[in-house]
Amino acid sequence: MFVKSEPSNMKLPQCPEEFAGPKNSEFNKFLENPQQWSNVPLLNYTPLHQLRDNSLVRFRGMIQDMQDPEIYLERYELKKTDGSGTRIQEGKYRDCLLMNSGEDVVYDSSSNVQGERRTLFVISVPGINDWTREYEENCNNLMLPVINTEQREKTEVLVKKRSAPEEDHMDIDCATGNNTVATVEITKRQKVDKEDEQEPNTSNNVGLGAEYLLNSPIPERPSKACMIKIYKDFDSYTLNTVIDVIGFLSVDPSLDASSMEVDNFESTTEIQAQHPPPSLIPRLHAIAVHNLPHVNPLMDIRLPMLTSADENINLPLVQKDLRMLLTLCLFNDDLAADYLLSHLISTVYSRCELQSIGKFSLNICNIPKDVLADYTKQLYEILELIIPASHYLPMTLDTMNTASFVPKKDYETNKLVSGLLQLAPHTHLILDETQMQQGKLEANGVMGIQSIAHLINHQQIKCNFQYYDIDYNVDIPVLVLSEGRSMLPSDISLPLKTDPESIQLISETLKAAHHYLNQNSRLDQFRRFLTLAKTSSFTMNPDDTEMIQNDFVEMRKADSVTNADDLHSLLVLSRLLAIAHGKDILDKESWNMAKEMETKRRQRINDLPKSSLRARQ
Repeated sequence: MFVKSEPSNMKLPQCPEEFAGPKNSEFNKFLENPQQWSNVPLLNYTPLHQLRDNSLVRFRGMIQDMQDPEIYLERYELKKTDGSGTRIQEGKYRDCLLMNSGEDVVYDSSSNVQGERRTLFVISVPGINDWTREYEENCNNLMLPVINTEQREKTEVLVKKRSAPEEDHMDIDCATGNNTVATVEITKRQKVDKEDEQEPNTSNNVGLGAEYLLNSPIPERPSKACMIKIYKDFDSYTLNTVIDVIGFLSVDPSLDASSMEVDNFESTTEIQAQHPPPSLIPRLHAIAVHNLPHVNPLMDIRLPMLTSADENINLPLVQKDLRMLLTLCLFNDDLAADYLLSHLISTVYSRCELQSIGKFSLNICNIPKDVLADYTKQLYEILELIIPASHYLPMTLDTMNTASFVPKKDYETNKLVSGLLQLAPHTHLILDETQMQQGKLEANGVMGIQSIAHLINHQQIKCNFQYYDIDYNVDIPVLVLSEGRSMLPSDISLPLKTDPESIQLISETLKAAHHYLNQNSRLDQFRRFLTLAKTSSFTMNPDDTEMIQNDFVEMRKADSVTNADDLHSLLVLSRLLAIAHGKDILDKESWNMAKEMETKRRQRINDLPKSSLRARQ
């Protein structure tokens, strides 16, 4: 959480050494001010040529992978080559050792201090929707300084290379004043002879492609990537969480594996994967990190364009209008609208043993055949206008048989290769089962179905480490659209109730919904409402808890429910209904509303012929 701080005349640190110095605590306190945080350029939307090496930048994204610990020289001694003296140099927040011309590192000095840091492979949030991206980019453009041609030429430093004594790889930065600054990488590398560069590449020296290095979970929607180096609280970071980081940019060309001599290694692929070109994947030495509870920019105090985000939202009124919109998009089915709205604000708020409490996966089935060709995609296009991050997955045979669904460890590169299900919290996954055709699901398709089912049932994804699997907790609401009842599991299966008139008019209705959202000031309120509902606090009234327990006993006697899972579903639904109506406590009204909805839903299932409930083969 940010805390409000008084305006200060302090300026942000201009170099790593300044932050590592005695003003470290003052800078940290200074960054608690969200205004100062937002003043830092966002690397997600800022071209690298507009940024200086070692300048202060930000990156927002999801932790996709974690690399092995790295030992570095946090502080080291330098001596003059002419023997005239020594000095101590700070090495924190840099990839390379820093020294002046005519200085050498005293590697065996007792003054040297080694430190440990970890590298997080972070990608921009996968599945982020266009309106979210555009809002963040516009916010960043407001804060970027205007850079003229002369300034740009100064920032585009051409780094010269030369061989060093003991064949250390040396990079010479441009001079600062009259002092020439040299950077020496810690790892010794031999200079590559021109004759060797002209030799044909062996299979071990084949370069890894940009797509593999960037490692986007959704290949058709590629993410940007950044390697975040952290210096503390190593155990507080977990895969798939979203973070906002401020740190010092590192784009020295010598960090690229292509500039290294790696003939002594059995395979070069790991070196290439761990040292990608900084022009493709820059490094960032973190000085401040915040975990983001959501990715909605309209509710983010770190962004400067918040003109109306602080206004009080009339939750019941906004909920009423959003419910009306969803009803129109669902063939005038108000019950389906209530379930879909509950699904859109659902989140896993607690975990108990193997149970994820709060998940509310929804299967909307009985979609009319007359509109199967276009309806599901058009409905998704409405939903992506109001939620910050989502992904539409048509479950065609080709997709199921060829796509990679779960992360898999590549031991040749020591890299966790991402999969479609590795998404950030609150990213809505819409599965279109109406796109399935007749044919054979191959082994990959069967594994894909199993992985999706595991995600729905447990809100976990299994990362494949070849010899074993590791479950990682996620919070991905899953909506399945199907003609018959889905072959996938779900917490709630709801058959649509349609009539000939609503079916005939659905295409025009969806066009009207698009127009309404694009022309109406309610759109941003819908977006805020859904995020506010997801992140709002909620409690149980002890008196109502006892009422619910007694009511459940009577329901069991009447056979209207069968087991504890039914009670859990009712509790989750009643909680979501209460939140949607602006309540922060579960009351009798919400409980009774949930019971009524479930009674209607079960009656619909019983009224439908069995053939219409079969999963489509």
